[in-house]
Amino acid sequence: MTAKMQLGKNGPELARFGYGAMVLEGYYGASDDNDGIKTLQHAIAAGMMIDSADAYGNGHNETLIAKAIKQSSDKAFVATKFGIVFDEQESGTEVPTGWGFSLNINGSPRYAAKALEASLKRLECETIDLWYAHFPDPAIPIEETVGAMAEAVEAGKVRYLGLSNVTADQVRRAHAVHPITAVQFEYSLWRREAELELLPVLRELGIALVGWSPLGSGFLTGTVKSLAEQDFRQNNPRYSAENLKSNTDRFAPLMDIAKQLDITPAQLALAWLLHQGTDIFPIPGTRSTRHMDENLEAANITLTSVTLEQLNEIAPIGITRGAPLI
Repeated sequence: MTAKMQLGKNGPELARFGYGAMVLEGYYGASDDNDGIKTLQHAIAAGMMIDSADAYGNGHNETLIAKAIKQSSDKAFVATKFGIVFDEQESGTEVPTGWGFSLNINGSPRYAAKALEASLKRLECETIDLWYAHFPDPAIPIEETVGAMAEAVEAGKVRYLGLSNVTADQVRRAHAVHPITAVQFEYSLWRREAELELLPVLRELGIALVGWSPLGSGFLTGTVKSLAEQDFRQNNPRYSAENLKSNTDRFAPLMDIAKQLDITPAQLALAWLLHQGTDIFPIPGTRSTRHMDENLEAANITLTSVTLEQLNEIAPIGITRGAPLI
């Protein structure tokens, strides 16, 4: 039985780990739809929240999830996002990232309503369980974006609202418009900046932190030696030759600790996250059901105070070389 915890103070009880479905869209190399459906069904059967976005595969990810749900006898909890413009007929605000490219973001009420209908159609459902604004639009007050999202809740098209990649101040302003259930932000041993300002505010307001990239885009598995040509991590400064060597050397003791505890480095990194609080919900992505089961086992691992102190010393805030996405 997968352990469950309430998502925020007004959300449902869910498994401590969600499933990051972005991995099924070829960003880490070629992916097969049939295999993806089987992986999704495995996650659904385990009670994992399925995390998607309309921009993943330009809508394909949501379509794939709909197929998996159709073929599953278990009830799924699906979270998706909107805001990254991938429709050539739409425009938005150019938002630079730390990875050398910009995202086109639209958080207008008009675009939110249009994106919602498109997601409902692709997911083949009447109600989305958890709907996030993927990135804040600098040109649109977040109060306007969340106001439009709140209308979707009132219309019965969305159950819970979330934000992603936001600041503590933006969370406060949004939560004043409508209760926010969850906030997504990168959180792992190799990026802990969420602890500085964001996490304290989330805890004050009773909002869950859904940690994306909890394994550092695979780095914390200890298995990344090289990247395929089409791997999107080629854009990630942390994976440049110089930074990768520096980061590998810095985190080598983590691999040693995992070996001593007879667990995988991924399990160690995920167990550390769960030890940061019951309001933390990591969403690791994998195309392997075996690795998914290993990830879920991390919920049963208890780390001693000595081990936690060792990990905190290995990976203090800001130690990782290379710019983050945001």
